[in-house]
Amino acid sequence: MGNGATAQRVAVNGHQAARENGRDPAQDGDADAEVAVSAARRLTRGRVLVLNASYEPLNVCTVRRALVLLLKEKAEVLEHGDDVLRSETMRLDRPEVIRLVSFVRVPRDIHRRRITRKAVLARDGWTCQYCGSSKPALTVDHVIPRSRGGESVWENIVASCAPCNRKKGNRLPHEIRMHPKRNPRPPGPTVFIRIAAPRTPITWEPYLLTA
Repeated sequence: MGNGATAQRVAVNGHQAARENGRDPAQDGDADAEVAVSAARRLTRGRVLVLNASYEPLNVCTVRRALVLLLKEKAEVLEHGDDVLRSETMRLDRPEVIRLVSFVRVPRDIHRRRITRKAVLARDGWTCQYCGSSKPALTVDHVIPRSRGGESVWENIVASCAPCNRKKGNRLPHEIRMHPKRNPRPPGPTVFIRIAAPRTPITWEPYLLTA
């Protein structure tokens, strides 16, 4: 990361040395990291994409959280925006995509992710899975109705427009010949990332497309 990484190492090392000498860096004026974090607070609307060490998208965090990870050398910057965070001795480009230095094991039991209307619609591309329309007022439908023994699981819930939902009612797909265009399944992390940050920066797209 060039000069940015050097500045981060100096800030972190200064904090460590101060603590080893029994001083609080926030009290002796040598608090570059705290100043940088304070500056990041002014960018609360910003979001940063966090990648695992394997470049797999993990989640979205605030600029402040990303800066803390960078200052602690737990992450590196892959993409940055136009804004600049400054302190008296530091200049950091605002991060947009960071990558963790150490690999984090992520539980693969994705079924534990809470099912929400927004997540179902995002997974299905905001289109009705029966007629393919993208009407504004989309609902969610149980492919096998709950009244017929259907469960509220990812594999049994799809996006549906209101007319299709009413038409299908409590009937099974084969009874009315209405089958989802795609077999529903648990979504990947990209779906939840797009929900957390609906307006994803263009710098995120290469990392999300490979997820």
